[in-house]
Amino acid sequence: MFELLKARLAHGYQAIPDPLRARIHPSFPGVPVFLRAHEADFSAAAALCPTQAIEGFSLDLGKCVFCGACQRNFPETFAFSPEFRMASDSRNGLVVQWDPAKQASSRPSVCPSSVLQQGFSRSFALRNVSAAGCNACELELGAASNVNFDMGRYGLEVVASPRHADALILTGPVSANMAFALEETWLAIPEPKVLILCGACAISGGLFAEEGALDRSWLTGQSAALFIPGCPAHPLSIIHGLMSLLGRVD
Repeated sequence: MFELLKARLAHGYQAIPDPLRARIHPSFPGVPVFLRAHEADFSAAAALCPTQAIEGFSLDLGKCVFCGACQRNFPETFAFSPEFRMASDSRNGLVVQWDPAKQASSRPSVCPSSVLQQGFSRSFALRNVSAAGCNACELELGAASNVNFDMGRYGLEVVASPRHADALILTGPVSANMAFALEETWLAIPEPKVLILCGACAISGGLFAEEGALDRSWLTGQSAALFIPGCPAHPLSIIHGLMSLLGRVD
């Protein structure tokens, strides 16, 4: 027992003091940055992109799998900043574009939901549906609750039953086999409820967008409240996105 206590004291305080303002390692590929509007580089990068995320002078974070091909091949035009705050409350908000006036690229942002601010200011329960995902986003969502990131300190938690949830957080591209389960889970969540799409696969289908095994028809009739990009989405991106949606970020 004393050995366990000594080990615990040696570990110290492991939780990130403030995950909303944390610093992340510079190697992390976060929000993309366009260094210049070079038409030839953008065209060539679009041809290389495995998910067709690059079009014109824009990059769609909802499709991007952060493979880094554009940055490696055209380092004078593309870069990825270590900025994990990249969620958006709209699908179009995930499209990073070159702004000729500012000579810089845009950044995604989240506008707080007034409904969620009023009803979920102290706790917000999520029911995760893994719809044919590779388990990377699922693991990162689980990591958001571990001792390091500890989103539970903000009243954010992933629950086992949809009847106890306030939101459905979807991971995975939604295979035909999971389409029915996804819809039934949504119906089981009591009103008011919101839909959150986590990761490139959930947002756009990712690398599997053109596969015939998917059935994303239910999603076309839904309006998601939050889009968290990434492949996989980082725990800090998840926490910051959720807290921004709830209006709890300065």
